[in-house]
Amino acid sequence: MDQTPPDVAAGRSAGAAARPPADPHAGASRRQVLGLAVAAGAGLPLLSACGGSADKATTTGGTSGGSGSPTSGASSNNAAGPLVATSKVPVNGGVILDAKKIVVTQPTEGTFKAFTAVCTHQACLVGSVKDGVISCPCHGSAYSAADGSVQNGPATRPLKEFPVTVQDGEVVET
Repeated sequence: MDQTPPDVAAGRSAGAAARPPADPHAGASRRQVLGLAVAAGAGLPLLSACGGSADKATTTGGTSGGSGSPTSGASSNNAAGPLVATSKVPVNGGVILDAKKIVVTQPTEGTFKAFTAVCTHQACLVGSVKDGVISCPCHGSAYSAADGSVQNGPATRPLKEFPVTVQDGEVVET
């Protein structure tokens, strides 16, 4: 009668523990998990460089309190209607309406313009309007407050203009 233990007869040593066969669908391998961790870690600095900001309208000094954070969409979020009081928009400057993603300018006294406040380079919110220039703090793009054209790159496309009129002391999107 053969007295070889079943483990040894099956090709395993007598001291080895029996293991169930590997299930190829059991989950991610250690290599896959580490690869994902490295990829995620590499992307975090890129995301944090763009930062985030709360929505707020800026009505003094023609600059925005925003951080130039990326935004989604390149048009206003609301239907046509009042945007800002004309008295809040400085001549040769403007007001950035963060929540609506619109910048309202007054390039010359009594002339009001409205543009998307989303930079055409990498979709950051523009940060200030002064001396006839709309500036993006992310990468230095600059646009004309009179017509939205690019004054300084890296942006290559102008800001989209929205039609506005003045009614009862308010700049109104039409």
